[in-house]
Amino acid sequence: MASLSPVSLSTSSSENSIVPSIYRKFYVLPTVIVHSFPSHTIKKSRTQINYVAYVQPHDVNRPRSSIRSTSFNVEGTGSTTSLDEEVIIDTSGTDASIKLPLPLCETQSSSSGASTDDSASLSIAVIGATGVLARKKIFPALFALYYSGQLPEKIGIFGYSRKKLTEEDLRAIIAPTLSCRIDHQENCEEKTDAFLKRIFYIYGGYDNREGMSKLNTLMEEVEGKFGANRIFYLSVPQEALIDVASSLAEKAQTRRGWNRVITEKPFGLGSFSSHQLTTSLLSNFEEKQLYRIDHLLGRNTIENLAVLRFSNLVFMPLWNRSYIHNIQVTFSEELGMQTSARYPKGYGILGDVVHSHIFQTVALLAMEPPVTLDGEDVRYEKVKVLKSIRKLESSDVILGHSEADSGSNFKDMENLMPTYFGAALHIDNARWDGVPFLIKAGWGLKKNRVEIRIQFRRVPGNIYHKDGGGHKQDLVTNELILRDVPDEAILIRINNKIPGLGMNLEASELNLLYKDKYNVDVTDSYEQLLHDVIDGDNHLFMRSDEVEAAWNILSPVLSELDNNNATIEHYEFGSKGPDKAGNLWAKHGVKWLDD
Repeated sequence: MASLSPVSLSTSSSENSIVPSIYRKFYVLPTVIVHSFPSHTIKKSRTQINYVAYVQPHDVNRPRSSIRSTSFNVEGTGSTTSLDEEVIIDTSGTDASIKLPLPLCETQSSSSGASTDDSASLSIAVIGATGVLARKKIFPALFALYYSGQLPEKIGIFGYSRKKLTEEDLRAIIAPTLSCRIDHQENCEEKTDAFLKRIFYIYGGYDNREGMSKLNTLMEEVEGKFGANRIFYLSVPQEALIDVASSLAEKAQTRRGWNRVITEKPFGLGSFSSHQLTTSLLSNFEEKQLYRIDHLLGRNTIENLAVLRFSNLVFMPLWNRSYIHNIQVTFSEELGMQTSARYPKGYGILGDVVHSHIFQTVALLAMEPPVTLDGEDVRYEKVKVLKSIRKLESSDVILGHSEADSGSNFKDMENLMPTYFGAALHIDNARWDGVPFLIKAGWGLKKNRVEIRIQFRRVPGNIYHKDGGGHKQDLVTNELILRDVPDEAILIRINNKIPGLGMNLEASELNLLYKDKYNVDVTDSYEQLLHDVIDGDNHLFMRSDEVEAAWNILSPVLSELDNNNATIEHYEFGSKGPDKAGNLWAKHGVKWLDD
């Protein structure tokens, strides 16, 4: 094997003169060392360049860098080529000098892709800034991050909507929604004022390229000569999403940092519209730029799934068909359908909760261990699960619609949309063959409950269930319960002997109640997910193939709804849901404890 030899790569002084100072500072110019064999290969994929030889800054304390550029020149060989193809750089016998034109660069300081340069600024544009979601969730989450020091010092927050407001108008709308950490409220007023001063506003149409161009101009003025990375949060109606994305892609992206785009659920209104939306988004952005957000996935219980599974040896060997009888996923809300105005032509709870939150929860529960915790590795395992889930059959699905009180906003709708979804999912792979994943998701039910219940198989040949000695006991099976609502907790249900004479057993719970164990303020899910976007951590955001796979699972049900062939059971508001759901659970040998 040839020995490693250092090869000096540097930009010329004339090239340096056209590279803005942010690049010279941000991308470790002008000199780096490449450790390579006498020849090495640079390959460009769609989203990044992978160096077979790595690029190491002279300063060993700084991170390795990856460079993205349109062309380069290798001195000594005289070749100039595009990085759109594979390039062999022959460095045998000579050092090679690479001249960089004005680059589009991104320093990979960590697996997340966030910069370590403290002076790098960040711009966040909220498109649809005057909407309910922006006022109640997005701006308060951004302030919480700002208050806790999780945003860069040089942060600019930009509102964009169709309303003709001034910056002071928007600040006045946002101010009442902001609150400081309940556990320590020092400098609250000072922090609030400082945050509001960083909010700017411009109005324009969703399909108005001139408006997006004005937004870009405003952002550049605030960012100054050094530029900034940009995040665009598209809090807009589904029907406006394609126009907004196209306009901002053309007029508002920066060329002096990275651009990331957040879109809200639903991710399409079925397979066809989802495919159209994905095609449009990918014609304007790369997949790695897209963050499809579902706030329900930002809950600590969801984050804890992988930790519980892959860092505790006690659970790892049990997590399969040999030991688990069934898994129950519950999403139950007392409130009625809150989103009818948002999804007038949608599929009710199927598009709002099931397609993203429920299926992502199942994927995280059932996936194989990822190679690393990198977002792409996790998403690769999730999509394998989704593609293994059998398409739903009518015999394994219960749809319901609540007969709500007169104050409900969906009682008189012409086309009933499901407010209840009960189903048995089957994953056709070696780990989960024969294990039903039972889903109960509904609005207008009798209690608020969000939990995952893993029910284990009965002990084979259980001696405490036999006649003789007076020890016959009707024992429950062991359960692991991950509860998010009402009180976040991890519970393990076991059988134990009651103290005293005789052999009397009962089921008990070993519990970890978070509010008792951890005296900390609970982070809002939007706050968590926005922090992930800033860090470039995408493991809780659905990739395009995940979106498609999830809609494919639901396709038979959606087809029946489209053709008015679906049976939708009515249930009383505040009840446990459709009566026939109990038959579905019984079919799989389960009695839902909440029922």
